[in-house]
Amino acid sequence: MDFDRYDRVRPIRWDGQHLHLLDQRALPFTECEVICADADAVAAAIHALVVRGAPAIGIAAAWAVVMAGRSVQAGDGAAALAAIDPVLQRLAQARPTAVNLRWALARMRAVLARAGGDWQQCLAAEAAAIASEDLAANRHMGALGAALIAPGSGVYTHCNTGSLATAGFGTALGVIRAGVAGARIARVFAGETRPWLQGARLTVWELQRDGIDATLVADSAAAYVMRSGQVQWLIVGADRICANGDVANKIGTYALAIAARYHGVRTMVVAPSSTVDMATADGSGIEIELRDPAELLSFAGQRTVAAGVKAWNPVFDVTPAALIDVLVTERGVIAHPDVASMAQAFACNSIG
Repeated sequence: MDFDRYDRVRPIRWDGQHLHLLDQRALPFTECEVICADADAVAAAIHALVVRGAPAIGIAAAWAVVMAGRSVQAGDGAAALAAIDPVLQRLAQARPTAVNLRWALARMRAVLARAGGDWQQCLAAEAAAIASEDLAANRHMGALGAALIAPGSGVYTHCNTGSLATAGFGTALGVIRAGVAGARIARVFAGETRPWLQGARLTVWELQRDGIDATLVADSAAAYVMRSGQVQWLIVGADRICANGDVANKIGTYALAIAARYHGVRTMVVAPSSTVDMATADGSGIEIELRDPAELLSFAGQRTVAAGVKAWNPVFDVTPAALIDVLVTERGVIAHPDVASMAQAFACNSIG
């Protein structure tokens, strides 16, 4: 497959001193970068959704640890770890639901714990490895997922799971890219994904850049599109996958999976193995991030509801494993994930 044709966007760039983040809040009309000079700036950017998507958050956090180490004088990695641990804790709280953030920080901690006097070089090498491994995993997952889709199929996707959410190519959107390239996917529908409109602002922008025809629909139109027979697969990403196969993803995923099951549409979850948290037994153990209710009370800076109206703004929901037909990671494909199949594939994925 010609990956370069469908892999033109990069949300994260390290120049050796600073971390450059493509500001996803400004897309699709303005392409600008937020330049982070220290770890706290990266944590703030993660929290403010400058960078978003579970894998991309983990990669940004890894580079933040590299920057945190620059101000530390330590003879070995263990001493450095003790000095920068408060920074790591602040990073971990920037987005609590996405397990890739804690996974990346755990990798960086492990490198420091065993490193000698060259611990700063070891940190930089590990951050680069996290990014390169993610890109390779995405391309492999794209091929695995696309192979499951019958030629001529239509797909529906939610939120943004593309290059903007990863090191490149994307997870669920990577499957869509590979499916289009392989003439398996004939129709792509993208939901708006309120309230931040990641589908409307980011997903269709990415697909347009790649020359992939996509149709934007209101979130509330999803079930009707499925009923029309134009969609055979719901393809989504994940921010955390539990030991029993339950999946935390962008708010609205649960409702889409219910609608898909009712209409005979199959549901595919695509995520790297770093998203799997075998230490969390099921979805009830996931902390669901709540954001500022004000995000629901206005649109494009203009208030849209009457004064005094209250709002509840969960960012994620949990889709039960029973509603998931296929889980695709770089380790392979799991049909109808459950406790036994997850344990067989991901026994080493407990996150501390």
